[in-house]
Amino acid sequence: MSLAAVCPDCTPFTDLLQVHRDGRLVLQPNVHPLPDLLGRDAESVLSAFMDMQRADFSQVITQLKGDGRLHGLLADLRRVADGEPGNPFGALPLFRDGALEAMFEELHAHVMAHPVWRHPFFLRVFEGRFDQAQLTRFALHYFNQVKNTRQCVALSLGRFSTALDLPFGGVNERVMEMVQIVLAQLIADEYGVDQQTDETDLAGLLQSTTHIVMYRQLFEGLGVPYGEQDVPMLPAVADNVLTQRLVAGHPAFSAMESLASVGLGMEWGVPEFFSLLLGGMIRFAQREDVPLTRRHLHVFIAHVEADVMHAIAVMAVTALLATDDDAVERIKGATNTLMASRYGMMSGLYREVFGEDCAKLADIDLAPAYRLRDRRIADALLAARRALPARAVTDPSYRESTALPFVFA
Repeated sequence: MSLAAVCPDCTPFTDLLQVHRDGRLVLQPNVHPLPDLLGRDAESVLSAFMDMQRADFSQVITQLKGDGRLHGLLADLRRVADGEPGNPFGALPLFRDGALEAMFEELHAHVMAHPVWRHPFFLRVFEGRFDQAQLTRFALHYFNQVKNTRQCVALSLGRFSTALDLPFGGVNERVMEMVQIVLAQLIADEYGVDQQTDETDLAGLLQSTTHIVMYRQLFEGLGVPYGEQDVPMLPAVADNVLTQRLVAGHPAFSAMESLASVGLGMEWGVPEFFSLLLGGMIRFAQREDVPLTRRHLHVFIAHVEADVMHAIAVMAVTALLATDDDAVERIKGATNTLMASRYGMMSGLYREVFGEDCAKLADIDLAPAYRLRDRRIADALLAARRALPARAVTDPSYRESTALPFVFA
């Protein structure tokens, strides 16, 4: 689509920005679904993404109820399950009128109302209140989060095998295959291998455009040499990496909690806070005349739209495991764990980047709905810290620290 068709009153300024005839800076086409991103406040951005995600989910519901392939696939499974006395597959929210919609609305509202998406770090960056040295420090330390995230999806995928005890009888294997396909697509997207067409080209495979490769393009724009792009993890980043890995793969957490952690807990908020980071970087580049381009910021641009469908897909397969009345509360607990850990990571980054503290999760009168109701993650995280090699986190006090980023009921 041409620039003139999108904004006939706009003039190109950079490959990220255009100037409206009224003097406003607005985003170029295909940079962001909200062209007026820079004219919004953070709350408006969050609200817009919540509306878009509801609309996207409504489209999936339409496919489930229609006569298309998705509806047919589930109908075939249900016919098999309904022929087995006591098989609970047909009673899942997927098949009860309005139940899946209600489940989505409840979980979506719960996740998106968590204070992590309004963390002071995101708000400050969106306003552009940072300099290049601070942006570089953030980029270096947040990279450790980016490098480790999709490994958690692989850990979750690995749990869905014939050894998993599901209650669906003759369709157990088919349900697990559906979950595996959704998680495998997330991994393929992250590592860029879904775009690799020549299976005989090993060099091409190893040079796939992974999200890690996309992120390193930011370092090019900031002038960080290749040999200086990988640094040890900050304690707060390490806690978040370990928490994501533990909820996804540790046997203390169920397969349903694992799915919830890599889908609802990770994906729903990503488009919103990546939008805040992207908007802040564009403001900074324009104000300071730093030549950041669409290519340098591509990892943030790419995450804004792709993660919406990722979240919905994982939501749908998570619903396949919601076989009891307590399922929604346990899903909320898993997302609470991930969001608390992310909040702690962003607070640690705030201190590292800006040289000052911001309020921790325990300091903000966290609502009871977001407090953890058991200490499984506490015990697992303390053990995981002690197992980390010294090169991963160079802070000598980290491995023996008992301070936790969580708030318990």
